[in-house]
Amino acid sequence: MVDLGATRPGADRPRGEHGPARRPPHPASRQQSLTPQSMSGVIRMRPIRLRRAVVLATATLSIAGLVGCSTTTGGSTAGGDVPQELVVAAWTPIENLDPHGASAMDNGTQVAAKAIYSALVRTVGKGQFEGVLAESWQPNEDATEWTFRLRGNVTFSDGKPVTSADVVASFNRVLELKGAMASNYAGHEAKESGADTVVITSKDPDPALLGKLSTFYVTPAAQEKWDKPVGSGPFVVERFTPGQSLVLAPNPGYWGGKPALRRLELRSIGETAARMTALKTGEVDLTWAVPDDQLPGLQANSDLVVEKDQGNGVITMWMNSSAKGLGDPAVRRALWQAVDFPTIVTSLFPETGSVADSVVTPNVLGYAPQTPVKYDQAAAKAALDKAGWDYDQTIRFQFSQPQFQQFTDAVASDLAKIGVKVEPIQKESAVFLQDLLALNWELNIQQLGTAGFDAATNLGRLYTCAAKRMGYCNEDLDKLLAEAGSTSDTAKRQELYAQANKIIWDDAVGMYPMYVRTLYVRNKSVQGFTVPQDLTPDFSKVRIGGDG
Repeated sequence: MVDLGATRPGADRPRGEHGPARRPPHPASRQQSLTPQSMSGVIRMRPIRLRRAVVLATATLSIAGLVGCSTTTGGSTAGGDVPQELVVAAWTPIENLDPHGASAMDNGTQVAAKAIYSALVRTVGKGQFEGVLAESWQPNEDATEWTFRLRGNVTFSDGKPVTSADVVASFNRVLELKGAMASNYAGHEAKESGADTVVITSKDPDPALLGKLSTFYVTPAAQEKWDKPVGSGPFVVERFTPGQSLVLAPNPGYWGGKPALRRLELRSIGETAARMTALKTGEVDLTWAVPDDQLPGLQANSDLVVEKDQGNGVITMWMNSSAKGLGDPAVRRALWQAVDFPTIVTSLFPETGSVADSVVTPNVLGYAPQTPVKYDQAAAKAALDKAGWDYDQTIRFQFSQPQFQQFTDAVASDLAKIGVKVEPIQKESAVFLQDLLALNWELNIQQLGTAGFDAATNLGRLYTCAAKRMGYCNEDLDKLLAEAGSTSDTAKRQELYAQANKIIWDDAVGMYPMYVRTLYVRNKSVQGFTVPQDLTPDFSKVRIGGDG
């Protein structure tokens, strides 16, 4: 039998409606450009040492003097209600509102999708799920067939009902586009069984299907345009400028009750210093993925609330096994050995980081502790010499978000000590994703989470030969991941994922230096906000409550 936790329908209690006067539009984001940006979307950075934290703090103070103060949540209006408007500085730019394509698993797209669309289920803990569009679900004995009964009387924002045909069309679209999440559903098929029932079948058992479906969003079967899409989520799109701003209004027909917020803006502020200044001055109300060196000043601000998630992310630095010199596991391991990650983690990330000992975090099904890679530059240099490393070649180290800059600089600095040339290259999100999939890099850094707290959505999706994600292919690993993903016995799955972890770790498919706990900071007047465990906040219950 399959033991996947009890089916838990989502709460559908309507929330009270509020009708305060609108406040004036927010001023444009005052971003300070601290680095030149080329037309290609690439910012080239010179390696520097760990002192960047001091430089960043200084930059924050300097910019603070340049940015005028404005307020978004400054309290009740005279004799009226508090304006229900929220401005959020999103962690990653929102480049695309299509939840099924190439950028479907990008954090920006996922944040937008949670606001605009509805999934079948959502994760509420390890092995625990709650219904969203699905009112109930039932797997067969070997988890090759899952039956989902849809919640009744749910409509899209255009008033049309959400039916099984929309779910099936959305599922098929994911498979047809062959985007980032398509590998979750290899060998799967979705079919209608009446207007309110969907049956998903798979060639092999899939006990992890619920975790995979937590990032699958349903759209109208006929939807073709994605600049102002129709959805069944708590908000509707008013205006979208890719990479800059997404402005949302409440969906009056939302099945969970119309949100209290009258306006929600998800804004991109590229530089960390400018983002922190906007938060402190009240230009934005909430942000997350805040650098550790900003924490003391934020905690000292009585207008702000600082919270930390439980951690489901791993700083993951893949090495492109198909690139020159990196096909040899001994070379990849030597590069890992040459970087003093314990010092980097403790000095740069004392509040949010801890040294990792696995490819996935301890709260994930499939976690298995590995033997730490000991920092030893002499041994690393000897191994590179033995392997014939070309010290004239330059490793292109790509990253997208500015908060990774300290990390990439520190890694480049350590590798330079043994003669390995590394060029950190910051790229715009769209360029980063394009180059990531094209393997146009040698070293890559991301923060990777595990949807549903199940390694099937991480190891099983990213590390197969078919995924072609980092130029690495290991048929033995493929077999382990396939068996782990199709076995209903939880203990057996754990054992198989432990073996897979060891292969990935020992082959140094990447470097896995740090577990991450993300800092969320909000104005104290922002009420009803719950810190998510997957970096995708839910704003449907948020309201502005004056002094908090």
